[in-house]
Amino acid sequence: MAAQTFQPIPARPAPVNNDGLLPWVRKNLFGSLPTSAGTLVIGALLLWIVPQIVSWVLFRAVWVPHADACRVDGAGACWGVIAEKYRLILFGRYPFEEQWRPLVATLLMVALLVASCTRAFWRPWLAVLWIAVLATFFTIMFGGVLGLSRVETDRWGGLPLTILLASLSVSMAFPIALLVALGRNSTLPAIRSACTIYVELIRGVPLISVLFMASFMFPLFMPQGFTIDVLIRVLVGITLFAAAYMAEVIRGGLQAIPKGQVEAAATLGLSYWQTQRKIVLPQALAMVVPGIVNGFISTFKDTSLVTIVSLYELTGSMGLALNSDADWRPFKIEGYLFIASIYFIFCFSMSRYSRWVEKQVNRSKLR
Repeated sequence: MAAQTFQPIPARPAPVNNDGLLPWVRKNLFGSLPTSAGTLVIGALLLWIVPQIVSWVLFRAVWVPHADACRVDGAGACWGVIAEKYRLILFGRYPFEEQWRPLVATLLMVALLVASCTRAFWRPWLAVLWIAVLATFFTIMFGGVLGLSRVETDRWGGLPLTILLASLSVSMAFPIALLVALGRNSTLPAIRSACTIYVELIRGVPLISVLFMASFMFPLFMPQGFTIDVLIRVLVGITLFAAAYMAEVIRGGLQAIPKGQVEAAATLGLSYWQTQRKIVLPQALAMVVPGIVNGFISTFKDTSLVTIVSLYELTGSMGLALNSDADWRPFKIEGYLFIASIYFIFCFSMSRYSRWVEKQVNRSKLR
């Protein structure tokens, strides 16, 4: 048998570096002729628009709180309206000399929300902390004790009201949504039908109609002389509305769990609630984290609709601050940009926290 000679394999080209800024630009912005043309067109538009926006926002902007200075020809954004009206925008109709109280209450609520999102605070005493902070919040805002003057809830407004409505409605809507989602998957016809009717009824109407019913129609069914505070009625309406939408998100996660896991739990002797708590719900909720947080963000922004029932949250307070003053009324754009930045900070923070939660619950899948 003839001896075979060694034939070396031809040298292969060196691997292309796909990490870094230049490879990313080459792949995503100039990967093909249409992509390159689109990049050049959009880049040209940005080079034309962005300098004008920056000039209007920063270089030609008026920062002093003088309306006449904002009316000078060639003036840019009038940020002086924020310097003049920021307290009314942030705290609404709350008494001016007492506005340190909503400031302290808002800081307490924000600190509570941050603590609730931090793993180190995920302990049983966190529920006690919620009760203590909420009690302190209402004591400071409402007053009537400890030498604080009494301020009715119809004078609450601005950022404290927005954070209060969003935080309480979301925290109360989640357990309701969880039970409704389980009820829609129940084998008991009465429970399944009741949950289905609730979800379809709430989702069939806009939130503004729910708030209208809670504020104006619901008191008509109450006994003579019996009233419920409008803040509580609005809070209940937003909670029920958010729970209906969130229940469908959670139900989607429940349906994604293979039926074999439930059957396996039954063979191990686990009860229904043990199966849901230890097997089904941990997996289902992990699958729908983006949808749940999306509901939280939507609820936070939907609080702006309470203006129709004369509760002036952040958006309503901005309109109240500028509409009541003819000198500053032409500068609503700057006011809307100011409150839009506040909404963006909160919503973007929730979005980034959602990404962190997704990474935590999906660690087992990355192994």
